[in-house]
Amino acid sequence: MNEPSNPAAKKQTLTRWLAFASAMLIGSTAGLGAFTFNYGGGTSYLSNDPASCANCHIMQSHYDSWQNSSHRNVATCNDCHLPHDFMGKWFTKADNGLLHSWAFTMGNFHEPIQIKPRNRRVTQNACLYCHQDFVHAMLPVQEQGDMLNCTHCHYSVGHAHH
Repeated sequence: MNEPSNPAAKKQTLTRWLAFASAMLIGSTAGLGAFTFNYGGGTSYLSNDPASCANCHIMQSHYDSWQNSSHRNVATCNDCHLPHDFMGKWFTKADNGLLHSWAFTMGNFHEPIQIKPRNRRVTQNACLYCHQDFVHAMLPVQEQGDMLNCTHCHYSVGHAHH
């Protein structure tokens, strides 16, 4: 193959090659991501159906226990495990989805699964959101003050066997 001898032609050839390589990289990454999302039933996680949480074998016992809990008829997984504001809900859903898919793909998770401190705060806020009329007297006097997590005493409310 004859290589162009002038600098402008060399720069144009390099630019085309970089554009092609970038398009291939972006296309491959997007294709792999779309395949993985589809293969893993990703669209089910965009719903409010609690059964989608049991797509992952490690969550089956939590789903089963929720079906026997006092909250089965009043709250889904999303009601307790996601913020109630639009942006918070979708940010947390995306963040947890990425972290969970990475952990489960790499096998880097604790079994039985354990809630992380950030998600425990989300769950605590969900308890307070739904039960604010009953718990207002127990809320801290100062903002950011200490308060027991609701699940400290009510550990089996959402998941009957825990």
